[in-house]
Amino acid sequence: MDRYSRQTLFAPIGVDGQKSIGEKHVLLIGAGALGTGNAEALVRAGVGKITIIDRDYVEWSNLQRQQLYCEKDAHEKLPKAVAAKERLQLINSEVEINAQVADVTADMLDALVKDECFDLLLDATDNFDIRMIMNDISQKHGVPWIYGACVGSYGISFTIFPGETPCLQCLLKTVPLGGATCDTVGIIAPAVGMVVAHQVAEALKILSGNVKDCNRKLVSFDLWKNQYVSLNVAGLKNLECLSCGENKAYPFLSFENQTKTAVLCGRDSVQIRPAETLSGGRSLRAIKELLTSQGIGVEANPYLISFQVEGHRLVAFQDGRVLVHGTKEIARAKTLYHRYLG
Repeated sequence: MDRYSRQTLFAPIGVDGQKSIGEKHVLLIGAGALGTGNAEALVRAGVGKITIIDRDYVEWSNLQRQQLYCEKDAHEKLPKAVAAKERLQLINSEVEINAQVADVTADMLDALVKDECFDLLLDATDNFDIRMIMNDISQKHGVPWIYGACVGSYGISFTIFPGETPCLQCLLKTVPLGGATCDTVGIIAPAVGMVVAHQVAEALKILSGNVKDCNRKLVSFDLWKNQYVSLNVAGLKNLECLSCGENKAYPFLSFENQTKTAVLCGRDSVQIRPAETLSGGRSLRAIKELLTSQGIGVEANPYLISFQVEGHRLVAFQDGRVLVHGTKEIARAKTLYHRYLG
């Protein structure tokens, strides 16, 4: 117990809370900036078991903010889940770490949460496809989850309790979403650290049995502009919400509401068709303005826009479809889509 002595000296946790933390199982989706920060903090805190799922591998640009990785990982292009597990086991060999290299789908996540006894779901993803699936899985199986995101110097976090707080779909009806990503406008490490701090603090409250102390407000901040907002969103809970309302249907677990991908026959291209509920109704003009503001050259006509990034040409149509030229790898196409258009 000497290992956790400073944590048990903290009265709200104490010996009983530490014992509780050591018996809990956390599912962490994403092993990027937020994922590595959350994983390291929870493993150091003595969580009993952590399952980490990520589809990507370590790149040189990750090293600026993704704290578990080193140059060797980037040189070898190790899958992030694998590299994270190796580092985490060196930090705390007592914690059981289950690492999966996979692209999360609704069916996969539903089966996993059904089979495993998770006490908490942690969001460290880079796109709303997976977040909305997490949201519905949380509501369906009654497991709390902590939403978190950051870009530039901005960050946001919110803890969602099924049956009590508004869910993410409730919030998205009111809270506006920007189109910027870390790959288009960058990110500074302190913004990552601030979101991680909020997520881990909430996680420790839940895992140690102090749910009553959790923050029910949505927290957002901009470190560069010295702005901090704590917003009471309780009134946004929608009784008609199909994810958490009175007539739950869990729409994002249905095939028709998931992003579809297909390799085009005879062409070195992948077509991505986002779910209508996730497309956001953005016009081609709005997408063009967003990309242009980030220094990306865009060609456009009344029917589509196209642009070149990372050796690939992306073509976006008004109906939401996107063609990613220069690859037959669906995982690569989805990564580019979420980086620039997701």
